Amino acid sequence: MHLRHLIVAATVLLTATATAAQPRATLDADAIRHVMKATWDRPGDGVDVGPIVIVADVAIAGWTQGDMGGRALLRNKAGVWTVVLCAGDQLKQTEALHMAGIADAAARQLTAALAESESRIAPDRVAMFARFEGLVTMDSHGGHAGHHH
Repeated sequence: MHLRHLIVAATVLLTATATAAQPRATLDADAIRHVMKATWDRPGDGVDVGPIVIVADVAIAGWTQGDMGGRALLRNKAGVWTVVLCAGDQLKQTEALHMAGIADAAARQLTAALAESESRIAPDRVAMFARFEGLVTMDSHGGHAGHHH
């Protein structure tokens, strides 16, 4: 009888832990979508954000808008997600993430998660992420020196 109670308690604990973790990831992904849409949505020309991969306080989000696309690197500072740079395929490379100040372990986790996540979406959408040329650093207000679209 004790083993059965232990199994039930462990199952309840694992379920509660999984449930508690999911809302945080969902909240972060929603916040990332919101900041990108608030920055770049235009009437009749919205930004479609996703997939989004998150490792600790760093994320990479794919995006498309019209016939353009790219990837954004975001950081969470004090609970607020901000876009720190936009690029294309460079954000699939750990070296580019290192240059952006991302630690090696996090960079490897991000690139692995990105590859896995992008493998599950339409290849034509993934191809659009490569259309962004160069690497553009963003300021704290979502502005940049180059042009995004």
